[in-house]
Formats: sequence, structure tokens, C-alpha cells
Amino acid sequence: MSTKKIDFAGLKAQYARIKPEVARRIQTVLDHGQFILGPEVAELEAALAKRAGAKHAIGVSSGTDALIMALMAEGIGAGDAVFVPSFTFTASAEVVLLLGATPVFVEVDARTFNIDTADLDRRVGEVAREGKLLPRAVISVDLFGQPADYGTLDTLCRRHALFLIADAAQSYGAKLGNRAVGALAPATAASFFPAKPLGAYGDGGALLTDNDERAAHYVSIRAHGKGGDKYDIVRLGLNARLDTLQAAILMAKLTVFDDELAARERLAKLYDERLKGAVETPHRVPDSASAWAQYCILVDRRDEVARALKEEGVPTAVYYPRPMHLQTAYARFGEGPGSLPVSERLSERVLALPMNPYLDAAGAEHVCAAVRRAVQ
Repeated sequence: MSTKKIDFAGLKAQYARIKPEVARRIQTVLDHGQFILGPEVAELEAALAKRAGAKHAIGVSSGTDALIMALMAEGIGAGDAVFVPSFTFTASAEVVLLLGATPVFVEVDARTFNIDTADLDRRVGEVAREGKLLPRAVISVDLFGQPADYGTLDTLCRRHALFLIADAAQSYGAKLGNRAVGALAPATAASFFPAKPLGAYGDGGALLTDNDERAAHYVSIRAHGKGGDKYDIVRLGLNARLDTLQAAILMAKLTVFDDELAARERLAKLYDERLKGAVETPHRVPDSASAWAQYCILVDRRDEVARALKEEGVPTAVYYPRPMHLQTAYARFGEGPGSLPVSERLSERVLALPMNPYLDAAGAEHVCAAVRRAVQ
């Protein structure tokens, strides 16, 4: 058994690097005392929008709140169908149900893990022909940091009059062609959960859009639906503001974000090279750059492999062990086992390796050697 311990995400090493800037930023907030919507929130919003090439970024309390706000602004609710990939985190269906709408689970592509646009097209047609629900929106998840096929999605959504939301909880910092995530869909929801490529020290999120009216709606919704007057409530809203302290921390993290994205890409390439032929490594979408929120391989005997890696000091994680259409809370909205075979098979085989931008070469080689031994 190896005594070498590998850090899965590298948050401690990151903090050691940016500790003085984090301390300075936090102290500034403590000194001015504007803990709700202080100046750091507007500063962060401007920085996020500029990086993404979007006109507006609105800081919110979490990626989940960003999703539900995007739906609320479009008036989506009871009787509406929202199409979501089944192989992803639960928030994408949760927000639909919280608004009284109905999630329609869609298959994912076996190589990219992102929404299967052909299956989406088919399911939208089926729902429209059945006539019980009105197709209204698509939530497309950029799983593990790689952008979905937004060119095809845009064409499909225009043809079916669907609103497209990019769930970029794992992909802020990624690119498709020469366009950054945040400018690939009419609305983009980002998450700053601590383990994300750009993560706060608590919950946080943002909505990005080029549309002035939507941006104004998001600003209103995040503060209880208020209008120009604090006590003039003009729409149903939430308490979904991004804390000033989290905005300050994110500004500190932005100073190293480009370096970390480059380091994630180097680690992913090393994994690609060293693990080729031993396991199924991630497929890369042409003309794109992933944010590498996770590096997920596909293996048989997944749980056995994970145990073997743990014994060698290599932490792993499973994203996700059960697709949403088979989750207890959502099963009645799906079609049961066997209905989305790709999602179901991926859930049995997916295994995330350490994606730590501060992992040194020796550590990365140790991970790869351990994987090769575990799958023999």
C-alpha cells in the first residue's frame, strides 16, 4: 500500500497561494461593512461578464438559484415541459419541479456525456404531439466542464420555440470555438460551489445574458422581486443575492484562474496520454476547451477499481451513480429502467480522478500508474 496521498481538488494549495489577497479582500469588506450587495458584487459581475463576452452578469446565491431564476423570468410553470439531460446533478430537474413545471428526461451522448440533440428533438416532438404539456425550455448541462453542442441546440430551440438555458455549473472558463461559456445561450447559469473550477468559500452563482430586459428581471428576482422602490414588489422573487464576502473571495481567485485552467488542461493531457488503452478517457469536442471541473474515465468493475485506488492513496468520486430518471423523487416523471440506456450505463462505469491544478508531475504519474494497476 502506498503512503503517498493525493489531494482531489487542490483547494488547500490554492489557498496557500492566494492567502494574502483573500485576507486583503475580506478585510476590505469587514472595514466598509456592506455585507449585502457591497461594491465587490458589482466588481465581480463586471469581471465575469467581460471574461465570458456577455453583456450582463448577475451575482446570485447559488447555481441552483440561477437556474430557477432563469425559468422564473420566462414565466415557466404548471403545464410546461422543460427538457433536461438525465445524466447530471439533481438541481437541473429540481428547479423545474419547484416551479410546478414538468421535467422531460433526455438521453446524453455516450462520448461527450452532454445532451443528445437527436434524442432531444425526438422527445420535444413527442410531447408536442401528445398535447398534455407545452414544450417551453431546454436546460443543457455542460457536464464535467465541456460545452454542449450549442450550435445544434440553438437551431433546434429556434425551430421548436424553446428557451435555451446553459447550465454552466461546471464549465465557467470553457470555450466553444472562439466564444466563451456565458455567451453561448440566451441565459447561462454558473455555480461557484467551492469545488468548481471557479469556486467560492461557500455557495454562490451567477446568471449571464446579453438581454437587457432579462438582466433587469434577474436583478429584481434575486431581491424578492422588488422594482425601483425597495418596498414596491413587482413580481414574485427570491432572496438570492450573492454575499459580498463571497464576491470578494471570487475576485481573489480570479487572479489565478487562467493559470489554473491551463494547469487543468496540462493534467488532462497527461491523463489522456498515460491512460490511453487502459481505460476510456474523455472524448474532446473539436474546437473547444474544457474547464475540466472533473476528469472522468469509464471503467468496468468501477467500485472495485475505486477501492484499489483508495488503497494507493488516490481519491476518486462518482458523478453520478444514478441518473435522474431513476431517482426516487423523479422516477414518476421518467419511463423506468432501460428507457435511457446510455445514461444508465454511464452511471455504472463513470469514475472521476483527481483534477487538481496543483498536482505535481510525480503525483500525476502516481495516479496514472495506480489506475493502470487497478484495471488489470
